[in-house]
Amino acid sequence: MSMELTADELAALMKKSAGVTVAPQDLARRLDTPFSELGVDSLGLLGIVGALENERGQALPADAERSKTPRDFLDLVNSTLTAGA
Repeated sequence: MSMELTADELAALMKKSAGVTVAPQDLARRLDTPFSELGVDSLGLLGIVGALENERGQALPADAERSKTPRDFLDLVNSTLTAGA
């Protein structure tokens, strides 16, 4: 498994942890769309962070759950995951 989180994996986490279905290819085109416009609220994002921490076995920065867009989230998470690799 690659250390980097992809838009496809984020779309799957959004469905599993926040109950929001976004097609992976649609998410990849809308990385700068606020999570709120995609239907993910702060609790949903917190669920995504928790699921990702459990899945990867690595803590994420506290501000990960405050990311405004998928791109912000992916950049922060990937910089953390690759630094811990």
